[in-house]
Amino acid sequence: MKAKAAGFHIPSLDGLRAVSFLIVFVAHAGLGDVVPGGFGVTVFFFLSGYLITTLMRLEQEEHGRISLKQFYLRRALRILPPFYLVLGAATLLAMVGGVAGGVTAPAVTAQAMHYANYYIVSHGHDGMADGTGVYWSLAVEEHFYLVFPLAYIALRRWVRGTGTQAAILYGLCAVVLGWRIFLIDHLHVAMDRTYVASDTRVDSILFGCALAVHNNPMIDGPSRIPRAVWTWAITPVATMVLLFTFLDRDPAFRETFRYTLQGLALTPIFIAVIRHPEWLPFRPLNSRIASFIGVLSYSLYLVHQVILGVLHAHLHVPPLVQGIVGLALSVGVAWLIYRLVEKPCAVLRKRLSRVDLKASQAAATETR
Repeated sequence: MKAKAAGFHIPSLDGLRAVSFLIVFVAHAGLGDVVPGGFGVTVFFFLSGYLITTLMRLEQEEHGRISLKQFYLRRALRILPPFYLVLGAATLLAMVGGVAGGVTAPAVTAQAMHYANYYIVSHGHDGMADGTGVYWSLAVEEHFYLVFPLAYIALRRWVRGTGTQAAILYGLCAVVLGWRIFLIDHLHVAMDRTYVASDTRVDSILFGCALAVHNNPMIDGPSRIPRAVWTWAITPVATMVLLFTFLDRDPAFRETFRYTLQGLALTPIFIAVIRHPEWLPFRPLNSRIASFIGVLSYSLYLVHQVILGVLHAHLHVPPLVQGIVGLALSVGVAWLIYRLVEKPCAVLRKRLSRVDLKASQAAATETR
């Protein structure tokens, strides 16, 4: 699906999706010690919060309300068909020996019912099909989007001014940071607790939501800050902050302040890449290849580690060759899922949305 809002293409977002996936893929392909794969997930979280909140904001401003029915319907048709398809295929592969390890009913149930992240906190990855560990991040998103639309509707109803609304969201990010610090410094929890749990990672999504609410580069008009300042001052400083979060290896920092600093640094970077897609460093994000990978990014994220697991178990070649073959196979499988599952579901979403809109208009006419 293209990154669009109100019918307009949002520059660079498909490219950011592509970069996020490639970071995750390279880490899982064997370079996890030098490539920060977890950062790719953080970018996915930020992007998801930004795009979905932008769409809700536009819906509210254009139609006077946000349809929760339509929100959850769109979310289900977008996420669940590929989700269960890949989970089922990976589970079958594990049961017949196609990938290493086995599966257990409690682990697969946790993935299917969207609490895989808390299962991992308690039991680790035991019982999950090899390659389906990424399902923890989808659980975080599902938990968040179960409650956030209601919270956003309440926020718009009771709080005037997008600046104040954004401040409240940033305040919630600070609360999550404080909770992580408490867990690490006082309860001495393991890394999995802070890395995968919804209550400790939700701020990565909230930072994107806050950007969508106030000073949204797509819908809030031109910035008062000159282009040169964004491209030659703000973006480089934000990039250096990100580099610092990669280089500081202190465990306490990595499980507390790292996610907060990354969310803060991603905010100006997102503004810059959306407002100034023509700037030379950002042009690759808007290339046809980046767009193609970005469109397939969800299915790629679901299938890539399963495919790498199959290759690791059965293709005894150097890791570089496995990675190249794995990327090619992942793109091929993801393209099939996109064509056969995601696109038909997208068409169905549009049809159902039109039906719902007509019904709403008819009801409004009858009550006038």
